[in-house]
Amino acid sequence: MQKASITPQIHKSKYIWMNGKIVEWDQAKIHVMTHALHYGTGVFEGIRAFAADNNLAVFRLHDHIIRLYESAKVLDLELDYNVNEFEKACIDLLKANALKEDCYIRPIVFVGYSGIDLGFKDYPIEAAIIAFPFRHYFSKSGLDVCVSSWTRLYDPVTPPLAKICGNYVNSVLAKREALRNGYDEAIMLNAEGKVSEGTGENVFLVKNNSLITPPISSSILQGITRDTVVKIATEERLNVIEREVARAELYNADEIFLTGSAAGVVPVLSVDRKKVGNGEVGPITKKIVQKYELVVTGKSSVKGHEDWVTWVY
Repeated sequence: MQKASITPQIHKSKYIWMNGKIVEWDQAKIHVMTHALHYGTGVFEGIRAFAADNNLAVFRLHDHIIRLYESAKVLDLELDYNVNEFEKACIDLLKANALKEDCYIRPIVFVGYSGIDLGFKDYPIEAAIIAFPFRHYFSKSGLDVCVSSWTRLYDPVTPPLAKICGNYVNSVLAKREALRNGYDEAIMLNAEGKVSEGTGENVFLVKNNSLITPPISSSILQGITRDTVVKIATEERLNVIEREVARAELYNADEIFLTGSAAGVVPVLSVDRKKVGNGEVGPITKKIVQKYELVVTGKSSVKGHEDWVTWVY
């Protein structure tokens, strides 16, 4: 089947925000004894901004920063900045880089210079924001995915609801396996063998005109794009069901798509080399994609959520 992955390239911007200051890209450095480098003790977000009407629309900035702070609380990281200050720092960085094209924003908070002990009492907590031009994580034409042999981590191990840096080794293993075997992406099952999520995306199935997605209890990240799609689908009068999903349902779905801040809404054309539906992008997926692209650029809105877009200029 057609290969659809795009290798993401980082196009350097001029500046990065680091610990309250805007510094040149190449000056944003950390020490090799940074605790997070050894133990994954950091949290992060992925936020999208889209070119629109000679301006830049940052999508659901407040919700992303709130989730960043909630993740930090889980890991016991105390930030020196409040939510409003962190949001302003994101906007200030975009302006400093004069970004007006589609871009990706990566806030990260992590334990800094330290010894080798696991506990990080009295160690510095550092913060940075990176913003750079970014178009598509995947091709819009659709993906060939596999069900991973790697099980999705779950709450008694490390909480998937928090975007903890170390958690993503689980995703890296699944992603690398998928690429080695000729797939674009992997879908992971949870410890009970139910569908969980992709390596960085939530999963939606369409069956008999209903939209089905695994619940929070299926070891998923409570995705902001997932929430956006649920609200779009509800406004479009689609039947949305949150429930456990068996692996075999992936093979018999009429349509499947993945959602994530980097990925957007991307169709799945096959699972384990079995066609999804007729192997083409389905009508409900197309409808969701079209509405989503209007909403994230501020050209349309979901009733009651007109504040989802923050304009930079």
